[in-house]
Amino acid sequence: MKVETYLFGAVEVNPEKVINFPNGLVGFEQSKRFALVNDEGGEDAASFTLQSLDDPELAFQIVDPTSLGFNYELVLSDVENALLQSPSSDDVVVMQVLFKKEDGEKAVIGANLRAPLIINTKARVGLQKVMETFRQNMTLSNLSSSL
Repeated sequence: MKVETYLFGAVEVNPEKVINFPNGLVGFEQSKRFALVNDEGGEDAASFTLQSLDDPELAFQIVDPTSLGFNYELVLSDVENALLQSPSSDDVVVMQVLFKKEDGEKAVIGANLRAPLIINTKARVGLQKVMETFRQNMTLSNLSSSL
């Protein structure tokens, strides 16, 4: 199907690749169908565009949290597990939504750590898990000891 988008113009989306978010995303509950859309040659991209198929002007940059040195230890509720259709851990990906914040004259890009996206890649269904509190599990690499 052909979808008109704000960022990429008209793009072809395979209906079998649509990701459904039955509850929508926080603040955008009316948008439930999304697709990953990238620029040409974007297969090795560090971030991806999650494009709403319900609202052509709605798109989010998302990134694998491990690319930022961050790992989640998530526990799904029975309701969340049912919504995701009881996936195996191999069929689940966790992504973070990026945001832009103006800081004076400088724009800062950050990641929403408290509301990751959890997607069952096999069933093509996802949810945004909003956490009141969370334990940070940071993984830092390329560090050298001064001892």
